[in-house]
Amino acid sequence: MFNIALYEPNIPQNTGNIIRLAANNGCHLHLIEPLGFDLEDKNLRRSGLDYFDLANVSLYPNYEAFLKAMDGHRILALTTKATRPYNQIQYLAGDVLLFGSETAGLPEAVRQTIATDHQLRIPMRPNNRSMNLSNTVAIVSYQAWAQLGFAGGE
Repeated sequence: MFNIALYEPNIPQNTGNIIRLAANNGCHLHLIEPLGFDLEDKNLRRSGLDYFDLANVSLYPNYEAFLKAMDGHRILALTTKATRPYNQIQYLAGDVLLFGSETAGLPEAVRQTIATDHQLRIPMRPNNRSMNLSNTVAIVSYQAWAQLGFAGGE
């Protein structure tokens, strides 16, 4: 399956939605600190419903620790700064789908660690800044899973 990584997420409701999503599509969720909320936040728990215990979630103190843990995995960064559409790549089992925070996206220093052809974007109408984080994660993770024939799903 795939790995979903959230770089310094700020909004507990988005992360809760993504926890629920990961429980349903079998992705491993990686949270890179600092987080803009506590993991016991009631909004996080409410959004994730009772799926928190069904999801595979790992926490990292910083980006360097995350990179060390992901050694050997291909990292695909989703960013509005990319030019390659998310549906123009062949996803591989084990890929890491890296998303930035809701307010700042992925910082330049993080984007520089990812090859340009591994930086992807979701097309949007002109003059729009970004999409909701949990919606973006859903779109891309299901595109990736679809390419694998929804293996493990029913």
